[in-house]
Amino acid sequence: MLTQPPIDRDRIAATERLIRPYIRRTPIIEAAAADFGLAGAPILFKLECLQHTGSFKPRGAFANLLSHAIPPAGVVAASGGNHGAAVAFAALRLGVPAAIFVPSVTSPAKLARIRAYGAELVIAGDRYADALAASEARVAATGALAVHAYDAPETLLGQGSIGLELEEDAPGIETLLVAVGGGGLIGGITAWYAGKIRIIAVESDGAPTLARALEAGHPTDAPAGGIAVDSLAPRKVGSLMFPIARSYLDSRVILVTDDEIRRAQSLLWGVLRIATEPGGAAAFAALLSGRCKPAPSERIAVLVCGANTADVHLGNP
Repeated sequence: MLTQPPIDRDRIAATERLIRPYIRRTPIIEAAAADFGLAGAPILFKLECLQHTGSFKPRGAFANLLSHAIPPAGVVAASGGNHGAAVAFAALRLGVPAAIFVPSVTSPAKLARIRAYGAELVIAGDRYADALAASEARVAATGALAVHAYDAPETLLGQGSIGLELEEDAPGIETLLVAVGGGGLIGGITAWYAGKIRIIAVESDGAPTLARALEAGHPTDAPAGGIAVDSLAPRKVGSLMFPIARSYLDSRVILVTDDEIRRAQSLLWGVLRIATEPGGAAAFAALLSGRCKPAPSERIAVLVCGANTADVHLGNP
């Protein structure tokens, strides 16, 4: 039986070199905690919402497509929206055909992006799990390359390049907040740091996939609802990220409500003029809600991971 090579710093660094010509090195900005009505040290925001296609997902998409020989049938992906847009974009850049399967809950903004990149778009079922099953049937029938949104080694390695950038550009951070859906993002970043900083997972309380998995001791089905259903609500977390999470993540997963996510969206727009989708604002909601309470001098960073929305909740900060 073949043993899967580890998702580790060496492989992440090699993957970062592979995908570097195709991705943006996204900026980090600093804001005073007081700007948001919070106490403590300034907050760093890693703006992966400014990545190509409006989310972090092109990192994993390009890692997959550049690591494999692409068959004549091209590539197939199932997605809540952001991964599909990223695979469609990568396929367009590399000149290969792509078919993207999404559930009916995918936002119009994400559907428009996928169509704009020229991929075949298939709406299949009401949830991500439905779209995944339909995509697997297409792969079996055509021999296309499946590009998994979160449970493929190349996906984790690509997303882990964010950790490499953070460590180089913000070496003093002590704690990082990351939103979790299937876990490819936090799994890759956590593999990069391997315990060097505290990484806290944040989930919508309507889709507590990692929280349920950690309670059970293995990936297990969880509810798939909430305002961020098109980005943070797979049926379960990936099997590849789970041992990484169990080894290195902070033991407490923070669950945030829809109202707390909306408030985070509103303040990111009102204070910083950063437009985010619900999943992109979820990590910041953990701070705003007080569910994450950093020490007064703690250097904390927030990953803002997605911006594909046409609906910014404006407020009065």
